[in-house]
Amino acid sequence: MTNEELKNTEQEVSQVVSKLGLLKSEMQKVIIGQDETIEQLIITFLAGGHALLEGPPGLAKTLMVRTLSQAVDLDFRRIQFTPDLMPSDIIGTEILEEDHTTGKKFFKFNKGPVFSNIILADEINRTPPKTQAALLEAMQEFEVSYSGKTYQLKRPFFILATQNPIEQAGTFPLPEAQLDRFLLYIQIGYPGENAETNILRSTTGAGSVSIEKVLDGPDIIELQELVREVVIADDLIAYVSRLVRGTRPQTTTSEYVKSWVSWGAGPRAGQALILTAKARALLKGRYAVIPEDIHVMSKPVLRHRILINFKAEAEGVSSDDITSELLKVYTLPSNGLK
Repeated sequence: MTNEELKNTEQEVSQVVSKLGLLKSEMQKVIIGQDETIEQLIITFLAGGHALLEGPPGLAKTLMVRTLSQAVDLDFRRIQFTPDLMPSDIIGTEILEEDHTTGKKFFKFNKGPVFSNIILADEINRTPPKTQAALLEAMQEFEVSYSGKTYQLKRPFFILATQNPIEQAGTFPLPEAQLDRFLLYIQIGYPGENAETNILRSTTGAGSVSIEKVLDGPDIIELQELVREVVIADDLIAYVSRLVRGTRPQTTTSEYVKSWVSWGAGPRAGQALILTAKARALLKGRYAVIPEDIHVMSKPVLRHRILINFKAEAEGVSSDDITSELLKVYTLPSNGLK
């Protein structure tokens, strides 16, 4: 590649990356006081994964996903998960049609809402496991099978699911295998006092906010490819491996983990941590991962992949507490691993 071609490539990359800042700004027009959550949603997009959002009612989880969909030029569908929702309501079903020319009847597959770019799976824990499992193949393989045929999904493809941690009656917790398919488990907390005041001011007036589309499908695919090219040093990869292995009672050196954890994270957690660290680096305008990227992404990556025991539940020890302890045990000083 000549110097001129390299310069043109760098300019193109810079233009695409600059759109990430515009995307964040568009979302902040509507979503106030949730900057960290917005960043984690964008990181999910960049890394080509799916996100599970959890938080009490009234924290704009659904609005956040809708706003994101308005700022990108992609197909968007919302699925309200209810106890009577069937897998065919998500994937689609075959309908009997007739060829008016020949009079012959045939079955035609009528695609469901999963055949969109962005899927909002609202209150995913309110539907039975059979219907939850309908998303499993789509999330992992980006395809669905019906009546022996395989149908490819649109790319890019994102599932952004929400669930309410308070109302447990009539809910069906996601099994571990399903949770592991989510790249990030994002927990949304209450806004600060100033942010909440701004929310009340902006949402009770007569004015409305217009969201502009700043990214399209090719932009996102280009960014996803660019994420893979972000540099990460070998010692950081080794650090991620040690951190993930440290979550497992069978291989950890931490007595804290052995006391509170039943099952640790698998290799997919390490892959997710590296990819999201790369995506965060790109979001911050860097082309190399630093330890801060790994530390920031460790909790949303690991919190749904660490299975605590009954003793931990009784004592109020969470998977985030496990991760915080591991970050103290496995440190990465500037001169290498310790």
